[in-house]
Amino acid sequence: MKVAFKTLGCKLNYSETSAISREFTKNGHQKVSFDELSDIYVINTCSVTQNADKEFKYLVNKVKRKNPKSSVIAIGCYAQLKPNKISNIKGVDLVVGADKKFEISNYLDFSKNDSTKVHSCEINSVNFFKNSFSIGDRTRSFLKVQDGCDYKCTYCTIPLARGKSRSGKIEDLISNAEYLVSNGIKEIVLTGVNIGDYGIYDPDSNQRETNFFKLIKEFNKVKMLDRVRISSIEPNLLTDDIISFVSNSKMFVNHFHIPLQSGSDKILNLMKRRYLTSLYSSRIKKIKELMPDCCIGVDVIVGFPNESDEDFMQTFNFLSDLDISYLHVFSYSERDNTESIKLTNKVSKTIKSQRSKSLRALSSKKKNIFYKKNLKIIRPVLFESKNNDGYIFGYTDNYVRVKALWSKNLIDKVVNCKLIDISNNEMVNVIPLI
Repeated sequence: MKVAFKTLGCKLNYSETSAISREFTKNGHQKVSFDELSDIYVINTCSVTQNADKEFKYLVNKVKRKNPKSSVIAIGCYAQLKPNKISNIKGVDLVVGADKKFEISNYLDFSKNDSTKVHSCEINSVNFFKNSFSIGDRTRSFLKVQDGCDYKCTYCTIPLARGKSRSGKIEDLISNAEYLVSNGIKEIVLTGVNIGDYGIYDPDSNQRETNFFKLIKEFNKVKMLDRVRISSIEPNLLTDDIISFVSNSKMFVNHFHIPLQSGSDKILNLMKRRYLTSLYSSRIKKIKELMPDCCIGVDVIVGFPNESDEDFMQTFNFLSDLDISYLHVFSYSERDNTESIKLTNKVSKTIKSQRSKSLRALSSKKKNIFYKKNLKIIRPVLFESKNNDGYIFGYTDNYVRVKALWSKNLIDKVVNCKLIDISNNEMVNVIPLI
C-alpha cells in the first residue's frame, strides 16, 4: 500500500514521523508525498495551539476529497490528549496514542464499516523510542534525545500529551548519529521536549548517571560530523558549562533558542516558569560575552491572563534591550486541563493581536540588525538541495538564512561563503568561495 505522512508542530514531531515512516517501508509499504494519491494518510498532530487543531481538520477534508477510499490515521499530541474528540471528526479512521504510534502497522486491519478505532494509552506507561530521527526529507536531521516533561507550566498540555521526562541512552544516541553521518547527514539538530533535562537515572540509587552536558561532550567526538545544533533549551537549564563548551567547540554551532514567554516577572510567576527575567538576561549576557556572533532565538507568549498593558510593555522593553536575533511570537490560547484556564482577567483577541503584531515587528527589526552584523564576513553555509527559481538556499553556522545562485555543486555541502547584502525576503545574498 501507498502511505503518505504529514507533520504538524515541532522538530520532535518531524523526527518521530520519519522514524514511523521507516517502519512502514520496512513492512513493504511505499512512502509517497502527502500531495499524492495514497491509500493511507498518517497525520502527526500538535496540540500547542488552536490553529494546529484547525489545520488537522483541514488536512483530513483535503485528503478525503482527493481519495474518499483512503484511510486517515491520527497520531501525536492532539491524538493523545483528545482521542475520542478526534475520532469523531468525519474522515478519521484510526487514532493511535503515544505508546502505540511506532507500531501503527499492527492496527491497519480494520473494517471501513466499523466505527473509528482508538488505541490510546496511559501516558505514564510510554517508553523512549531509541531510533527516532529524521533522514531523507531535509538536509539536516532532527535526532530525538529526550521526551516528556516534568515541569508544570500553567498554560502547557505537553506533559499530559507526552508524559514524564525520559531520555535515550548515550550509546544509542551516538550510534544513531554515526548512522546519520554514514548516510551523508552534515548537521544534526538535538531535539526533545525539554532537552536540558536530559538524564539517565541509576535504578538502584535513583541518582542521575548522566546529564545534557555529558551528552553533548560525547556528540562532539562523532567523527566526520560537520555540525550539531541544540534546539530549544530552558534558560534555567542552560548552564555556564554548556555555553562555554559550545563556544569552544568546532562542531556545535553558535545558535541557541531560549524560551522566555514573558518579560514580566509577575506573568512568569503566574505561568510557573522556573526563572525570572534577571536569570534570563544573565544567560544572554554570558552567551554574547563568549560568542558575540551567536544567533539567539526567543519564544514569547502574548495575552496570558492578567497580562496588563504595563506587563506587556515590560516584555516589549525587556526584549528590545536584549541582544537577541529573532522572536517566535505566540498568542495565548486556552487549553483544557491546564491551570491557566481557571485564571480570570482574560485578554481580548483584539489586544492579543495588537501585541503580537508589535512583537513581530520587533522580531523583524532584531533579525535585520543581526543580519547586518554578519555582512562582509565569511561564514560556512550548509546548502539545501532544492532549486528555488534559480537560487539555492541554506543556513550559516549561526543561523543566517542565505541564498546563492543555483549550482548543483553546492547541494548538501558546507561551503565557506561571503555574506554580501540583505534581500527583500529577509535572506542574505552570498557568494560561495569555491
